[in-house]
Amino acid sequence: MKLIVGLGNPGEKYAGVRHNLGFMVVEELSAKCKVQSAKWEYKEKFKSEILRLDLSLSTNHLSLILAKPQTYMNNSGMAIKLLTTYYKLPTTDLIVVHDDLDLPLGKIKIRMGGAAAGHHGVESIIAALGTDQFIRVRLGIGPATGVVEKFVLEPFVQSEKHQVKHIMKQAIKALNLLLEKGLEKAQNQYN
Repeated sequence: MKLIVGLGNPGEKYAGVRHNLGFMVVEELSAKCKVQSAKWEYKEKFKSEILRLDLSLSTNHLSLILAKPQTYMNNSGMAIKLLTTYYKLPTTDLIVVHDDLDLPLGKIKIRMGGAAAGHHGVESIIAALGTDQFIRVRLGIGPATGVVEKFVLEPFVQSEKHQVKHIMKQAIKALNLLLEKGLEKAQNQYN
């Protein structure tokens, strides 16, 4: 079983903002591979919206949980800790999809572990899990113009829409490769 968590902030106010790119990617992933009966559900015990899927990959069969924490970005770790504890998942079976200001818009990097680099959602996850040993799919939204806190909570502008659509498609492909062929293959292709 794998847990893929998209980071973002809940509510209409934040729909489509740069900081919610993780939410947008897991929603797109669910639309690409879900069956008719599967739907997102809010689960209070996880403080998250979740969707369970069973995927048939060319190499194996995989149970997958997609999650969107509803705790706000800075408390994402609380929801992820609840999910990993309940499902008894090692952190190496956790994939976190999040925006990254240090990467230019459209760039993807995949890595295992490392510092949070100022991303408060990732900081929260590391603190809650007590480790940085989980996979991250980092999605470039930079460079920031103006005040960072304001920039990440603004929607993408019209001139960025094409790059956003492209990065979402690439992120879905990267997640599929990660699930099917593993971390090293995904890093070789996307980093």
